Amino acid sequence: MKKKKIAWVTDSTAYLTQDLLDHPDVYHLPIVIMFEDQVYEDGVDLTTEELYKRLREEKNIPKTSQPSVGKFAELYDKIKEEYDCAIAIHISSKLSGTLDSSVAGKDMAHFDVEVVDSHSISYAITTLLKKGIELEKQGVDVKEIANRLREETKNSVNYILLGNLDQFYKGGRMNGAQFLLGSVLQIKPIIQITKNGEIELFEKVRSEKKAINRIIELLKQSYREHNIKQVQIMHGNTLEKAEELSNKIKEHLPNIDIVIGDISSSIAVHAGEGTLGLIWHKEKE
Repeated sequence: MKKKKIAWVTDSTAYLTQDLLDHPDVYHLPIVIMFEDQVYEDGVDLTTEELYKRLREEKNIPKTSQPSVGKFAELYDKIKEEYDCAIAIHISSKLSGTLDSSVAGKDMAHFDVEVVDSHSISYAITTLLKKGIELEKQGVDVKEIANRLREETKNSVNYILLGNLDQFYKGGRMNGAQFLLGSVLQIKPIIQITKNGEIELFEKVRSEKKAINRIIELLKQSYREHNIKQVQIMHGNTLEKAEELSNKIKEHLPNIDIVIGDISSSIAVHAGEGTLGLIWHKEKE
């Protein structure tokens, strides 16, 4: 049997659209979510609904862990029977050890894998996967595809309104001063994942309404300056707010395509219920 050319690999922090879920060459490994009494695999034996229920009911915030090196090695051992090589696109290496596990796993399996650091999370990874698959259809060489995707990471933009400051702080993603400022003064921080894949405080705003208006302004400015075809609204169990944000964007930018989706359980552990994220990609003309 002739081997297929490229397998596509990612992790469960990516938002997998139906076409990617149905794609025969796309594989993903779940992030591990650890409560004190149980260990779950994101999206496999723990749904987002179950996670939010537990987060509301329990005092202790769960921890997350990357898929093990062994899990990656097992996956690469399996797919090397069918494919010549793979391209793996993962959550920012500054936010998780997943990329390191993937690299170690492919070395154990002795399989040719181009590992790409998305420098981001969620739909930003989705965009890279879709662009890579399109380049493969055009007959572009695997190393060239990987290099182009690494360049494309610089064109991703995101702004995030956290649903739960307390959760974010206890998860070690925010320092004490920032947490105190946000909690005591009722500041709504806008955070973002920078181009090198780190979380930073972008701006402090007085209310959620003002924060939403601010990120819409940032989108409008980017839309004027760049070629933006689509914006993604990712939410933490707050579909109504996501739809309200979508409607507000449509008032200003009626021609832009809008996708609404859930953040994964492994992201929700840190960001919290009620989180809203706005993501878009600056396309080349």
